[in-house]
Amino acid sequence: MKKCLYLLIVLFGLTSMGCSKAMSGDKPPKVYIDIGNEKYETKLGAYCWKGTCVDTAGPLELLKGKEPIKVIPGEKISFIMDYEPKPNELHLIQMNENNENDIIVKENSFSAPTQKGIYYYSYGVWWMDEKEENLSNGDAFYALVLEVK
Repeated sequence: MKKCLYLLIVLFGLTSMGCSKAMSGDKPPKVYIDIGNEKYETKLGAYCWKGTCVDTAGPLELLKGKEPIKVIPGEKISFIMDYEPKPNELHLIQMNENNENDIIVKENSFSAPTQKGIYYYSYGVWWMDEKEENLSNGDAFYALVLEVK
C-alpha cells in the first residue's frame, strides 16, 4: 500500500512539473496584423498544441475566396499576439504567383511589397523549450493575404 501511495505521489509530482510548461488554451492563440492602426485577423492553419496536431491546407487554399487586405507599397505590417509566453522562433514566407520568398520580420513587423499584386503569407511560430534543445512546446501556422495597390 505504501509503495502504491509513494508511486502515485511521484507520478503526480512528475505530471505537475510537466504541466507547468503546458501551453494554455485549447488551440494556439489568435494572431492579428496591424496596418495603419487597423487590426485584421489571420487564419489559423496547421498546428501542434497540447499533444494534438492538426494538418490543414496551405495559405492559398485556406484563404480561397477571402478578400485580400489592401495595403500601400512598403507599408509597415505588425503581428499582434496577446499571449504569454511569446513564441521564441518564427518564420514568414511570402507567396506570389509561382514565387516563394523568406521575409525578414523585425520587432514583430515586416514591410508590404513594393510591387502591385496579391501576396499570400504563411507565418509560422514555435514555442521552443528553453532547456531541451529541439523540443517544441507548441507551434502554429497562420495565413494572410494582402493586395498591394
